[in-house]
Amino acid sequence: MKKAYDGYESFSYLEPGADYRVFELHDTHERIEPWRVPLDEAGEVRAAELAHRCTVVSLHEHLGLFPDPIDDTPAYVREGRMATAFRALAHSGLDAAFDNLMDGICQIESKSGWKWNDVLHDLGMRLCDLAHQDFLVPARRVEDILAAKETGRIAWLPSMEGAAMIENELDRIDLLFGFGVRCLGIAYSEANALGSGLKEPRDGGLTMFGRKAVERMNKVGMLIDCSHAGDVTTMDTIDVSEAPVVLTHIGARALWDTNRLAPDEVLEAIAGSGGVIGIEAAPHTTLTAAHPRHSLESFMEHFEYVKGLVGIDHVGFGADTLFGDHVGLHRAYTASLSLQAAEKKGGGGADFPRVDHVEGLENPTEAWDNILRWLVAHSYPDDEIEKALGGNVLRVLRQVWP
Repeated sequence: MKKAYDGYESFSYLEPGADYRVFELHDTHERIEPWRVPLDEAGEVRAAELAHRCTVVSLHEHLGLFPDPIDDTPAYVREGRMATAFRALAHSGLDAAFDNLMDGICQIESKSGWKWNDVLHDLGMRLCDLAHQDFLVPARRVEDILAAKETGRIAWLPSMEGAAMIENELDRIDLLFGFGVRCLGIAYSEANALGSGLKEPRDGGLTMFGRKAVERMNKVGMLIDCSHAGDVTTMDTIDVSEAPVVLTHIGARALWDTNRLAPDEVLEAIAGSGGVIGIEAAPHTTLTAAHPRHSLESFMEHFEYVKGLVGIDHVGFGADTLFGDHVGLHRAYTASLSLQAAEKKGGGGADFPRVDHVEGLENPTEAWDNILRWLVAHSYPDDEIEKALGGNVLRVLRQVWP
């Protein structure tokens, strides 16, 4: 357990039932029987040493707690008060994480989500909760991440994976940055004022407003993410941006032909911009022909493919995991999360074994333990492990952030 955690739980400064509606939450990182990559004694020692030395940064996670049963989530979301998984995170190997909050399910007042007031409500409520503890600390600069690592804390980096909420107001980029948001996606599957998402039948590329938005993000120091943008929109963004562009959570389309993953030319262009590609593990995404049943092995096959394509300096991890029933959440929010459109495959349909969880990657605690252990088990050199676990991300952040 990380040394700075003192047992704080979300909203413990309030009275349950009187100040807020109580839901039964998955308050543990062991919802299912945990699974670990086996290591011999020397491997255990090396993994422990690397965990101590490396600054581990996830490009994309969801650090809130979800209800049990997961079908209570819509009612939970409408209350506008998502708890944070402090206790489970204290057992994780993370030193910093980009937290995407309620994301596409942020439907506090609206039915479709991504509205400005809803996003600010979600962000403000989480910041209020974090202000009552000193373990998960909001970070504004790379130095804050390093300080969190040094003191046994976790740096918290709020992120938005789609920019629909800025509508046609460039200054909202500045406002989000002022509220602490340090990474903003161009589009989340559906097209918006900036450009096309990956579910659109035709990708019109980055709009004129989108070009201005990219320029503004460069000026304020906002990291730009194209994980859910269309291929043409992504290539336009890379062309316009003066700073590196990232794919925070994605995989290789060459291994599994789905809209949700990126073709080689996009992966190569991201690396050419100086950016980083984070491999994701959300259920039923990073599959492969060799491993059609989603698991740690299929996930790491994507990592090795991208590493081979663009080099170790441009790959990392954005596991996109959460504490709760991730598969059930996808079932409850299929439309809001554009899952069917993203799952569409070229000629092969979507016929593959469904899982109720991704073994070895069930949540951030298990995922980041096993990512490190897998790299050790497969004899990756120390310098490559350090780059993949967070060094590459820190390099990009030093280039982009003020």
